[in-house]
Amino acid sequence: MCGIVGYIGRKEAYPILIKGLQRLEYRGYDSAGLALISEQSQLNVYKAKGKVADLEAYCSEKDISGYVGIAHTRWATHGEPSSVNAHPHFSASGRLALIHNGIIENYQTLKDKLSKRGIAFRSATDTEVLVQLIEYIMISNNLELLEAVQVALHQVIGAYAIAILDRNHPDTIICARQSSPLVVGLGSDGSFYLASDASPIAEYTDQVVYLNDGDIAVLQEGETLHVVNIDNVTQHPKVKQIDVTLGQLEKGGYPYFMLKEIFEQPGCLRDCMRGRINADRDKITLSAVIDFREKLVSARRIIIVGCGTSWHAGLIGKQLFESLCRIPVEVEYASEFRYREPVIFPDDVVIAISQSGETADTLAAIELARKSGAFVFGICNAIGASIPRQTSTGVYIHVGPEIGVASTKAFTGQVTVLSMLALTLANERHTISEEMYKEMVVELTQIPDKMEQALKTNEQIERLAPIFTYAKNCLYLGRGYNYPVALEGALKLKEISYIHAEGYPAAEMKHGPIALIDSEMPVFVIATRDKLYEKVISNIQEVRARGGRVTALVTEGDERITQIADHVIELPDTLECFQPLMVSIPLQLLAYHIAVCKGKDVDRPRNLAKSVTVE
Repeated sequence: MCGIVGYIGRKEAYPILIKGLQRLEYRGYDSAGLALISEQSQLNVYKAKGKVADLEAYCSEKDISGYVGIAHTRWATHGEPSSVNAHPHFSASGRLALIHNGIIENYQTLKDKLSKRGIAFRSATDTEVLVQLIEYIMISNNLELLEAVQVALHQVIGAYAIAILDRNHPDTIICARQSSPLVVGLGSDGSFYLASDASPIAEYTDQVVYLNDGDIAVLQEGETLHVVNIDNVTQHPKVKQIDVTLGQLEKGGYPYFMLKEIFEQPGCLRDCMRGRINADRDKITLSAVIDFREKLVSARRIIIVGCGTSWHAGLIGKQLFESLCRIPVEVEYASEFRYREPVIFPDDVVIAISQSGETADTLAAIELARKSGAFVFGICNAIGASIPRQTSTGVYIHVGPEIGVASTKAFTGQVTVLSMLALTLANERHTISEEMYKEMVVELTQIPDKMEQALKTNEQIERLAPIFTYAKNCLYLGRGYNYPVALEGALKLKEISYIHAEGYPAAEMKHGPIALIDSEMPVFVIATRDKLYEKVISNIQEVRARGGRVTALVTEGDERITQIADHVIELPDTLECFQPLMVSIPLQLLAYHIAVCKGKDVDRPRNLAKSVTVE
């Protein structure tokens, strides 16, 4: 959720911290703050409610000198958005400053104990409890900061990624992680960079260390990275090379990252398929299937877990696996799966889907599946994230950093990977003919070109968007493979325009939602040509008979629906199972343009964060 940045080295820290916060603002944006140790060894902490720009304005006349600092952009959990609740938080003496991503679940118990010992609290956050606890332990036991951090973290229940400054030791940053991401960048000049993910670091170094749960790192300029665990056992993390370009982190002339990422999708899907589909376009090769063929091919059942958009991708995966592979599939919200004592067998395959690879509920679902003996397969975008490290094997979607909070290219990347995996398993299980397999592989490789055609609907959709800004509610209807896309289209509209929207299987409209339809209710119908086409036409007629306004997404050249819908958006034809990849484009554009017309901040919708690393 929240974003963490840190730097220690020979450069001025403030510009690095501010730029890093700007790159991480999609993770949290209700307040921001930073702490710097000046050349005079003063610990200066500046905080502001609002966006990073508000923090910059507040710092404009402050002392921002110093070569070591930590910074934070907040997504509120405990305590309302305010400068008081913003990070960093001070210890009682003002000696320590700490930033934190995660939730300290037993903070109230710890706070009560500290209050009884005379410690006063300034904020309503769980984070302040941790910094006060560390200082109390340090002073009362005459410990060094690292030792005090280790003792304190033994008492903490919950998730955290933390970074701490000590004005008495201005040459050091101490950081730690448990169930919340933290990456250390290694500068070629002996400097260190710290962040929640690689995006703020990529400009300065491509050499990083991903801290593991329980790791505590000591960063000192010019020294070797020192990593221990909370029991003071030395750790030896591997240095990884990241492949993130600066261009991927900039808007590239687009007004919003979301629009840029919508238009990047054809190229992203080519990257996703590159090296996995051969030049003759008749064979898919996934190393995960080669390495674990028996486990995957002989699966008794597949359980797909994910949250939000990833769950919608899983619903499409269910239809792909059941139709092509003839394997029974269940799709679960990770947040529900982890708590309801699910029945899991050792010959089950659990597929965990997450863009960030750090989704707290999905990680907990993985742990539950592993303890039950299931084989766990990860689908993730962020290289080096927790999910790829905690699963038996998996596939990266390789769509590049996704900055906009509302997922676009990650969704189509996930569906593409699920399509390749389903086709590979179907071929291995001989549940589809060789002819059909090759036909489908060829068609999948043509999807990026057809997506480019679909993106040409942008201007039409931009003209249509103002019509829908009045709406208080919208209905999205689809059937078969397109039902999950209706859910995803409704979610996109809710996320960024704040218009209430619901996705339904079109036939289920008669079982309740039809009561809502009138001339004020926009209805978006996915009506591409497939085996359910005639039934969807009947559903449109039912909406029209009740005064509903229909915008239909149709296959290019459709004349029948054009005569009965208020608006039609034409899309290139493709195989039924790949239609979600095509239909997603105009639904993303609709949500985007409606939100822009309503004057909303598309990349940073209220109350939402990109990576949900807390429950």
